[in-house]
Amino acid sequence: MVLGLKARPEQIADMHHRLGLDQPLWRQFASFLGTLVTTGDTGESIAYHVSSRALVMQRMPVSLWLIGCSAALVVAISLPLAMTAALHKGGWIDQLVRVVPTVTLGMPEFWVGLVLILVFAVTLKVFPVGGTQPGIDGMLYSMALPSLVIALAQTPFIVRSLRTRILDVLGADFVTTLRAAGLPERAIRRHVLRNSLLPALQLYGMKVSFLMGGTLVVEQVFGLKGVGTLLFSAITARDFPLIQAVAMYCALGVVAVSVAVEIAGGLIDHRVRGRAAASRGGAR
Repeated sequence: MVLGLKARPEQIADMHHRLGLDQPLWRQFASFLGTLVTTGDTGESIAYHVSSRALVMQRMPVSLWLIGCSAALVVAISLPLAMTAALHKGGWIDQLVRVVPTVTLGMPEFWVGLVLILVFAVTLKVFPVGGTQPGIDGMLYSMALPSLVIALAQTPFIVRSLRTRILDVLGADFVTTLRAAGLPERAIRRHVLRNSLLPALQLYGMKVSFLMGGTLVVEQVFGLKGVGTLLFSAITARDFPLIQAVAMYCALGVVAVSVAVEIAGGLIDHRVRGRAAASRGGAR
C-alpha cells in the first residue's frame, strides 16, 4: 500500500525490515510497548517519515486553543441563558431560550461554519476566513468563529440540564429561608447557581471530552492545522502509527478532563469530597 502496486519484491522486503515486520509478533509488540512507555511515541509516521508524537505535539496547540475557546464560550453562553430561563419559567423568555438553542442543535456544524464565514468574514470582514494568526491576540481572533460553531452545538445540552437543576434548587427549603431572612436576590441567585452546577459540570466535562476528537469538521472548514486535520490526513493515507498516536493523546486528554471535573466538583460541592473520602475509607 505504501510503495504502490508496482513495488518490486526487494523494495517490499526492505520496507518490512524498516518497519520491523520481519520480526516475530511478540517481539514487535514488546518493542511497540517499550517505545510507547519510554517515549510516548507510537512509531514513525508512514506518510511523513517522522515521529508520530512529534507530529501530534506540533499540531496540538491549535486544537487546544480551539477546545479551550469553545469550552469558555459554552460557559459564557449557558450560564446566563439557563438562569434567565429558570427565573422566567413558563414565560416567553423561557420558551425562547429553550427553542432557539434546540434549533441550532439541528444544524450541521460545517453548514453553520460556512454561514458564519460568509456573514462575518466575507461580507462584514470582521473575522478571518480561516487559518491562524501569531500571538495570543491573533489566536483569539482566529478562534472566534470556529469556537462559536462548536459552542452553538454543545450549549443546548448544558442549558437544558442547568435550567432543570436550577428550578429544582429554587424550590428547595433553604431558598425560602434565605428570602425570609431578607438576603438580597443577587446573593440568593449565587447560592442557587452554586448548588445547581454539579450535574451540569459533569455533563460539561463529557462535552469537553467529546471535543477532543470532535473538532475534525470544524478544523477542515476553517483551515486550522490541528490534530483533527492531522487525523483526517492520517486516515486518508492509512498511516496507522499516526492514527494510534492521535487516539492515544486524545484518550489522555479525556482522562485529564475527567480528573479536572472531579476536582472542580469537589471544590463546588463539599458532599463530593465527603463521598470520595468515604470511598477511600471503605477501600482501606
